[in-house]
Amino acid sequence: MELPLLWIDAFADRVFSGNPAAVVPLDAWPADALMQRIAFENGVSETAFFVRTGPARAELRWFTPMVEVPLCGHATLAAAHALFAELGQPGGLITFDSKSGPLTVTKRGELLELDFPSLPAEPAEPPADLLRGLGAVPESVARSQRMWLSVFDSMEAVIALRPDQGALARLIPGRFIATAPGRDCDFVSRFFAPDAGIPEDPVTGSAHCTLVPYWAARLGRTKLHARQVSPRGGELWCALSGDRVQIAGRAIVYLRGRISV
Repeated sequence: MELPLLWIDAFADRVFSGNPAAVVPLDAWPADALMQRIAFENGVSETAFFVRTGPARAELRWFTPMVEVPLCGHATLAAAHALFAELGQPGGLITFDSKSGPLTVTKRGELLELDFPSLPAEPAEPPADLLRGLGAVPESVARSQRMWLSVFDSMEAVIALRPDQGALARLIPGRFIATAPGRDCDFVSRFFAPDAGIPEDPVTGSAHCTLVPYWAARLGRTKLHARQVSPRGGELWCALSGDRVQIAGRAIVYLRGRISV
């Protein structure tokens, strides 16, 4: 069996930046085990698989090299870019049905805007393994259903982190955001997910479901410019709208090909 494959850098306006995602358009769903093996072979943080179900609708699933995940921002952006820029999707709106419910992506000029659920975090005491894993003491710690949020006083402190992945992997949930105020943006972040086989994710749309409500409350406004300060880096334009978060960015194709399985 041959399947098309697109390798797309999301939250980027040039290749070799942003977060690479593999996108595999399908006519019908194969076995889960095959999709997991394809994601492992691709080796990027997420591989997105979708099956069109209507003129502007598709079912969408995401796999890391190790597990299927319920929500992924950059691979959703990449899947939408594949549809609009490569596969002739008409109009400016696509709805993906996912394990996190319906997710819309709207084309706004050069930007693609995701509409995701808001997942705010609640203040929490930092476990010893969190402090050991980060190798630094944050100003505050909060926890959502899916992620730990550690807030630092400066962008430099976030960039300087060299996490102990083994210590972080002992915690549940096993996804970690480090964030701080930005200098030429509203806030910066980094994201670590050792439990999903991702030591550091270059740009993480889903983390902004937790970051945006935090920074909107702290800064007193709902429109925010974010930057993920991983080695590849990425730009995100975000907004909080009730219990939803809008996350916008650009994407660019790095590779077009076919896989044989």
